[in-house]
Amino acid sequence: MLDDNLLGFVAVAAVIVVVPGPDMALVLRNGLRGGRRTALATALGINTGLVVWALAAALGIAALMQASATAFTLLKLAGAAYLAYLGVRLLLDSFRARGPGPAVAASPPLTARAALRQGLLTNLLNPKVAVVYTTLIPQFVEPGAGAAARTLLLAAIFVLMGLLWLTGYALAVAGVGRVLARPAVLSWVERATGAVLVALGVRLAFERRS
Repeated sequence: MLDDNLLGFVAVAAVIVVVPGPDMALVLRNGLRGGRRTALATALGINTGLVVWALAAALGIAALMQASATAFTLLKLAGAAYLAYLGVRLLLDSFRARGPGPAVAASPPLTARAALRQGLLTNLLNPKVAVVYTTLIPQFVEPGAGAAARTLLLAAIFVLMGLLWLTGYALAVAGVGRVLARPAVLSWVERATGAVLVALGVRLAFERRS
């Protein structure tokens, strides 16, 4: 039977998972560029990152990252730069692909492997994920002999929720992408998504540890 603490964690985690952020923006970006396969690969990469963070939390690495101001700042700036890079590249590609000039000026198609790698890096370079594992989960774990098992259970639930949500979101993006297949419409959607990625990168760069 589910206890109140577990239900409370699921409710809070659900809000964190569904709130738009870098992960959802990247799935949207890659889904529009490459369709269902790249959208799903991006979601898989992101959730692989969540698994890595869960293992890091179990080993105490995530707590060390959260405690070290220098490590947190370096990871934050790297993540911000990567998001901004993806956003700027998408903006440039959208203008290059839709604007005047030969079609060969456009960037090559996004592969599933590249999409998975982007999802993984975006998640691993987001220090706020470490905060989830080091500040949120412990609030729902009582000290004692079963604390480690409880922590792993909550981390697994968080990863599963992220996987289900992003997989469903990726499929939805792929479906919408077919509707938005007209070059003019797709171009503006790509530019808006690129701008969002840049804005998220800037926001991450100026965020402070909570």
